[in-house]
Amino acid sequence: MKKIISALFALYLLLPASYGQNDEIRPQALGLSFYLNDFVTPARIRTTSLNTVIRDKSFARMRDMSPGLAVNYFRGVAKHVDIAASLGGSFVRYPMPSRSFSVNNLLLEANASINLKMTSEKYWVQPYISLGVGGHKYRSYYGAFLPVGLGMKVNILDEAHMFITSTYRVPVTTETANYHLQHAIGIAGSLKKKKVEPVILDRDKDGIPDIADACPDDPGPAEFQGCPDRDGDGIPDKDDKCPDVKGLAKYQGCPIPDTDKDGINDEEDKCPTVPGLARYQGCPIPDTDKDGINDEEDKCPTVPGVARYQGCPIPDTDGDGVNDEEDKCVTIPGPKENFGCPIIPEEVKKRVDFAAKNILFVTGSYKLQSKSFKGLNDVAKIMSENPGMSLDIAGHTDNVGADDKNMTLSQNRANAVKNYLVSKGVDASRISATGYGETMPIATNGTAAGRQQNRRSELKLSYYK
Repeated sequence: MKKIISALFALYLLLPASYGQNDEIRPQALGLSFYLNDFVTPARIRTTSLNTVIRDKSFARMRDMSPGLAVNYFRGVAKHVDIAASLGGSFVRYPMPSRSFSVNNLLLEANASINLKMTSEKYWVQPYISLGVGGHKYRSYYGAFLPVGLGMKVNILDEAHMFITSTYRVPVTTETANYHLQHAIGIAGSLKKKKVEPVILDRDKDGIPDIADACPDDPGPAEFQGCPDRDGDGIPDKDDKCPDVKGLAKYQGCPIPDTDKDGINDEEDKCPTVPGLARYQGCPIPDTDKDGINDEEDKCPTVPGVARYQGCPIPDTDGDGVNDEEDKCVTIPGPKENFGCPIIPEEVKKRVDFAAKNILFVTGSYKLQSKSFKGLNDVAKIMSENPGMSLDIAGHTDNVGADDKNMTLSQNRANAVKNYLVSKGVDASRISATGYGETMPIATNGTAAGRQQNRRSELKLSYYK
């Protein structure tokens, strides 16, 4: 096989291109061929192996093959592709897998194939690969097969050629068809005589003589002096700066430009240098309030705002001029200098301080004395009149006794004050109670007077923490 391929390749290289068909596609041709059907070699390959058959040189001899005649048809469809068909007959004792026959009968075979050529029609020799489909009739039986193989066409004259093919026929209907090889040699002639073209001085064959053709090597219509107009915009390619795209004369054959590449040409684009949308005539989505958020996404398109509020300004719920993000009393109006919270009147602060100074406990315990109630009732009243207020209660002790006990006592006393106010209707969530023990003295613990000052409760009103 290697020797055959090498010989064909050498022949291909040596053959001049000046002989044979001048056209690149094979014309229709009809031919007659002699062929031999070989059922023996495939059977030996299938019962042993291809290597064994090659090694033992056990290929079928000529006398083992069945001769036949066939009518052949060829037609080129592309430079390297032909279609072919054949109808042939031979007398043979067909080795049908499901039947046996005692005498020879007529085997009719028909097939159609595609020939993939390695060279074009301008060469003498054209090797090719063949792939196709076929069917046969033997007595009252029908079968189908797939022929695959190799072939070679040799040009004899411009209108005649010789062909040699060898195909391996693989059965499709395995009960009525069998594997076999078919080797054929034949001759074919063109169905049409080759036209002899008169010599004319029209190189591009556009019907315009070269002497009058402004583009003698490129075919074109007479209206453009023989020059082409590939895009059909009425501007010949030689004058067209965009020869493959339809355009206008005022743009030298190019389309109307789209400077901003937004899909809207400059003649229809009211903002030709800025990408935009068709519904805004090529302009971007407007931003009426210039807040950086386009009107389609802006819930307050006429008032500057921020993105986190969908283009609206930061809200001011209580209308005190301090926006909610800076306002520590969002629902209660207050001045900016107090973070949007009301300023607690001095009179109220004094009433709370008075109540704090009069919070008294039974010695060594966290039980409130009755003297404390008047001031705490006043604090409860203030809290009910000002629902936005919160209250911080701080409990303190002197340094007499253990630290941990003082801390616990101060916390319990602070809780006692909170619990009393809650009993008077103040919401517990508005009150915080913290015991600090002896950690925050306001006077010396070295004297009785100083220790008395350190034993205290502190009350602080606020609108924010």
